[in-house]
Parts: sequence; C-alpha cells; structure tokens
Amino acid sequence: MPFIDALPKAELHVHLEGTLEPDEMFRLAARNGITLPWASPDALRAHYSFTGLEHFLPLYFEGCAVLRSREDFYDLTAAYLRRAASESVRRAEMFFGPQTFLDRHIPIVDQLGGILDAIADARSDTGTVGALIVTAQRHRTEAAALELLDTLRPFRDSILGVGLGSAERGNPPSKFARFFAAARAEGYRLTCHAGEEGPPSYIREALDLCGVERIDHGYTAVRDPGLVARLADDGIPLTMCPLSNLRLRVTADLSTYPVTDFMRAGVLVTVNSDDPPYFGGYVNDNYTALQQHLGLGSGELAALARNSFLGSFADRSEVDRALAAVTAHEATVA
Repeated sequence: MPFIDALPKAELHVHLEGTLEPDEMFRLAARNGITLPWASPDALRAHYSFTGLEHFLPLYFEGCAVLRSREDFYDLTAAYLRRAASESVRRAEMFFGPQTFLDRHIPIVDQLGGILDAIADARSDTGTVGALIVTAQRHRTEAAALELLDTLRPFRDSILGVGLGSAERGNPPSKFARFFAAARAEGYRLTCHAGEEGPPSYIREALDLCGVERIDHGYTAVRDPGLVARLADDGIPLTMCPLSNLRLRVTADLSTYPVTDFMRAGVLVTVNSDDPPYFGGYVNDNYTALQQHLGLGSGELAALARNSFLGSFADRSEVDRALAAVTAHEATVA
C-alpha cells in the first residue's frame, strides 16, 4: 500500500538476530566455515511454521550460530537498517541479546562494535536513527543478567536501554527486579517483554516491581480491563507485533487482533515486526496486515505511526519533527 510504504514511522520492537534472512544466514555460514542443519535457504524456510515460542526459539538460536565476527554483526545490522530505511522507518530501537554470543566466547567488543559501527554508518548514509537496547534472557538467572550489566559498562554511553526477552512462561519479570533496579541506577531506559505468552499479571509485575517504561507485546492485557485503563492513564506504550503473534499462535486471527480495542481505550499502541524473516514480514507488512484485516484507514494508520514516535525513547525535538512528518504525509490523502 503506497500510503504505508511512505508513512514515516519508528520501529520499537525488532530483534537484530531475528532479522537474519535465510540467504544471509547461509552466506555467513560459508564465510565462517559452519555447516547448518538445513540443506538450503528454502529448506530452512520450510521450518518457519511454529506452534509457539517454545518451537521458534531453538531454531532462532541455531541461526545465531553463524554470527562470529565483528564483520558479521556489522553486516547483520547494516542489512536491517537498509531495509528499515526503504520502509520509511526514521528511527529503529533495536534489541540485541549478547548472552547467546558470550556463551560462544565472542568478545563483547566484537558484538557491539560491529552493531554500533553499522548504526553510525546508516545514520550518515540514510538518515535513519538506530539505537540499541540490550536484552537479558529470562530463562537464565538474575545473577547472569547482573553479570551482563557489568559486561556492558564500557559501552554505557552507546546503549540506549535495557530489556528482558526470551521464553516468558515460567520466568516472570519479578525474577529480575534487582537487575532492572541496577539498570535504572545506571541511567538506562527500561523495557520488558511481557504479556505475549505470559498472563496480564506479568505486565503488572514489569510495571510495579521492575519499573519499566514500555511493555513489549502486551497482548494479554486485553483480558484485564483494569490493566488496559492503567496503561492508558499512565501512558505506557505497547510494542505489538501482529504477524509474530499470528505465527506463534498468540492470536488465531488478525481480524480480532486488539490493536483497535487498545487505541479506542487510549493506549499508546505501536506496530512492529519482532523477527521479520521468521514471521512473514517487516514493519510495513505488519501495518498492511492490520489494514487488510481490521479495515484501518489512513487516519488510523497515521495514528499508529505517531504512537511509534511518542512511544520511543527519542528526545522531544526528534519526536516533534517526526510527528510533523506524519501529519504532512497524512495530508497527501486528505
């Protein structure tokens, strides 16, 4: 849809490791002398049919094995940011989980160095502002998360925020309350995956016990009207991922996806891609899916784009410029 293609937007929920396209995965595997368990990119794509997060994550981590060098992390980030720029993404706040690679003895300087170099080059080349949010993995211990925080300290000035990802069920945010308190003390912006496969109580824990500023996913909040009202009253953004939720069977049908319910309730809901090659689309594909299944008009699509900037961790001057750009684009169809 041309209106969506040119609509200025921010992406607030995308995992860098999850942007690895099958062809690129095989290219990096060849470069690093790694044999993948699939015969070809098409054979890998044939496995992109998931019953849930527990089915997706092992394949996701298997793909991460091809990322070994600073150059690999640079190429990964640069490819995503080029795609983001082509989809009129003006700002991308990207998740990255170093623990996977620290387990493989890849130095943090190689991981973050490649990512940060690509962010700098993309801003110069395309104008897209990239920012990094480092996530701890919740299937690990809080002690491991605190150790990660120590590892990040030399890069503090280059990292926007800290989050929590990986398998949600059985790993409530409360398990990481001290981790978030320590990150807050160091000045990081705070966000947390909650309410994807976990119950609404996990969202409340993330807010009340961890003090996060933004909820990643937040889908199950729809089951708790009181929580929805709180999210609206407190201006807590949700970074929702429609195609991801569909592919992981969080929702059975996008025609009942609660984005419009949240919007009517005054929640600052945003649209994002999560792990786009695995789930069938980048951010514009997610906007298009909602437009098709929910019948969203240009005004509602523009409202979601405004929310993406209002829900970002950008400074106010950047947000104001972006909001003006959305308004100007919306006027082209008035």
